[in-house]
Amino acid sequence: MKLFDLSGRKAIVTGGTRGLGFSMAEALLEAGAEVVIVGASASVHEVADEFSSRGHACQGAVIDLADKQQRRDGFDAALETLGGRLDILVNAAGLQRRHPSEAFPIDEWEAVLEVNLTAVFELCQLAANVMLEQGQGKIINIASLLSFFGGITVPAYAASKGGVMQLTKALANEWASRGINVNALAPGYMATDMNTALLADETRNAEITARIPAKRWGSGDDMKGPLLFLASSAADYVHGVTLPVDGGYLGR
Repeated sequence: MKLFDLSGRKAIVTGGTRGLGFSMAEALLEAGAEVVIVGASASVHEVADEFSSRGHACQGAVIDLADKQQRRDGFDAALETLGGRLDILVNAAGLQRRHPSEAFPIDEWEAVLEVNLTAVFELCQLAANVMLEQGQGKIINIASLLSFFGGITVPAYAASKGGVMQLTKALANEWASRGINVNALAPGYMATDMNTALLADETRNAEITARIPAKRWGSGDDMKGPLLFLASSAADYVHGVTLPVDGGYLGR
C-alpha cells in the first residue's frame, strides 16, 4: 500500500492562491489528487491554470469566505466540479489584523473571526455532510502557534486560532467513529506575506530566529510532508491533533 498516494482523491483547498495554501495545494496535486483551490479574487483562476499547465487536475473557485451565502454556494459549485465527491478539505485561508488590544476595532475583530473560525466551521460542516455519506474523508484545519500562546497586537487572530484547535478536537470527537479524520496543522514562523511586518522588524526577527531550534523561519515546502501525512491513509488512526510545524519553537 502506498501510504501517501492520493491518486483519484478529490480535494478543496481554501486560500490556495498564495503562501502556505499554495504550497499545500501543490502538495496534494503532486501526490495525484484533483484539487479545487478557493480564493477571494479572479487570480485564483490564473493560479489554477498554472497548476494545470504542469499537468495537474486543478480548477479555481472565487469565493468570499466572509460572505455566508457565497460560502455555501461556492462550496456546492466546487463539489459539483469534483463530480460530487470530496475526500480532503484543507481550510488554509486566513485573515490577520494588527492593532493594540485596547484600540482593536470591533468590525475588524468580527471580520477576522468570520473568516478564520466561523467559515472554517461551516466548511467543515458542509464537507462532513458529504464525507459522512461516503463513509470517509480527511479534514485538515490550519491552526497556528497562536493556538498555544497569545501573541502581541493580534487578539482576534489569537482567539480565532485557539478556536480552530478546539474546534478540531470537538469535530473529531463526533466524526472519528464515522470515518472522518479531523486534524490541524500549526505552522510556526513562516516567511510568508502574513508575516511581512515581523520579517521587516530586524530586532523581532532576530529574537524569533534565535528561539527556533532549527535556526530558520519555515517555508511553504515545510508544510507539504505534514499535510500529506494527515491527508493520506498514513494518518487513518490520527484524530483531533494539532501538529506543530515550527522548527521546534514550542519545545524551546
